[in-house]
Amino acid sequence: MMKNKVIAVVGATASGKTAYATDLAKKIDGEIVSADSRLVYKDMNIGTAKPSTDEMGGIPHYMIDIVEPTFDFTAGLYAKQAKKHINEILKRGKTPIIAGGTGLYFNILFNKYDMPEVEPDYKLREDLSKISFNEVYDILKELDKDAVIEQNDKKKAIRYIEIIKGTGLPINKACRKSECEFDVEWIGLNFPREILYDRINKRVDIMIENGLVEETKNLISKYGRVPNIVDTIGYREIISALDGEMTIDEAVDKLKQNSRNYAKRQLTWFRKNTKIKWNCYPEKMEK
Repeated sequence: MMKNKVIAVVGATASGKTAYATDLAKKIDGEIVSADSRLVYKDMNIGTAKPSTDEMGGIPHYMIDIVEPTFDFTAGLYAKQAKKHINEILKRGKTPIIAGGTGLYFNILFNKYDMPEVEPDYKLREDLSKISFNEVYDILKELDKDAVIEQNDKKKAIRYIEIIKGTGLPINKACRKSECEFDVEWIGLNFPREILYDRINKRVDIMIENGLVEETKNLISKYGRVPNIVDTIGYREIISALDGEMTIDEAVDKLKQNSRNYAKRQLTWFRKNTKIKWNCYPEKMEK
């Protein structure tokens, strides 16, 4: 039985995924489903580089601005809702383009396993957030010796502990195996490192010019210091400046550094996927 074709556009932050996916959608009559764990949150606009109406170019974009920052939107919920949008796009005879930089979201969607919908345990998260990654990792290994986690991915380790406690099952059994229901074409966007880092630095400068400090103040005033705000690159550094822990200039430098480090982690994640065609450097993106 023929599987429906979908296109996955992946890459590091500031690699031009939105622009590329939008241009591609115009050429092939497609619609876009975001795969970014922060774009789902309302009011978090400047700090997440959320695409504007103009940047969307008249192309429908889904999985953006769907919940408030006080709600913890899990990868399992993402997969459920994203698949619904993908199937609706296919029914309209159009091509779904999944674009973003959150590797876990792509894994949940396409890599043959489904995360269980276990409710967040906020007390557990608060307790585990106070200890080091190594201590959290030791707890995870006590619960499931076969659990695999990337070094220093504390958030994922905590989520795995949450799932194991919530289901009473080890991760490999709690995550239901299933055949990928789509024929996925993987496209990877990349730049030489020095160019990517320059794009990241310039993006941060634009965020500051566009009012990132004021947006951060407004978010805290409206929602409080919830984890989805204070743990997000962009807001985290500005909050430190607002608290007097550093100057705004120091916060901007820190934001640039953290964004560059995040880009390296994203590329490390995606490069493990041998199906991705890394052929979209700047000179090829116009073709």
